Amino acid sequence: MSGQIAEEDGLCRCDWAGPEPIYRAYHDTEWGVPEYNSRALWEKLILDGFQAGLSWLTILKKRENFRAAFDGFDPRTIAGWGSDEVDRLVQDTGIIRHRGKIEAAISNARAWCRIEDREGFDIYMWRYVDFAPLQPAYASQTLVPPSTDLSTRISKDMKKDGFKFCGPTIVYAWMEACGLVNDHLTTCHRHAAVAQMGTHTPWNGR
Repeated sequence: MSGQIAEEDGLCRCDWAGPEPIYRAYHDTEWGVPEYNSRALWEKLILDGFQAGLSWLTILKKRENFRAAFDGFDPRTIAGWGSDEVDRLVQDTGIIRHRGKIEAAISNARAWCRIEDREGFDIYMWRYVDFAPLQPAYASQTLVPPSTDLSTRISKDMKKDGFKFCGPTIVYAWMEACGLVNDHLTTCHRHAAVAQMGTHTPWNGR
């Protein structure tokens, strides 16, 4: 992603949002919006893991196929899967047929269950940003880092807790997608709206 802003249709956007309509819709309605639901946070983490080495557009186009193949991304169901389900998914042409990533998704479901039962996966993740989205306010895409010291720390902690395919770059992309950090450029029409969303969280006043 470079540092230009797409301005077709009169709206300034982060340049990665165009020109595919599905990409623009994702950018305009979902990317960067703070996500507080534990299961939804886990789903996006798994999809970011499958995206490693590929384009996010590829994942977006296959997202509904993933949801169908992974039983609606119910981690408690997936945590009980084994080799039969792995073999089935490796044959599923509607998803990314990468055995290592599929096995990691099952392992990550088990890790999610442990953390959800212990404290809540939402709390586990949001505590890293003190329960409020970070607001870096970048004016150019060239300034947005692929990873940070914080995403590196989170990645190390997650690996200790049993997660896989959660390197610092994947974690940072996930943080951006789930709104733990607002990396819409300051020139993007979504920056201010997403920043405003971050002022009201389930943990206000804690």
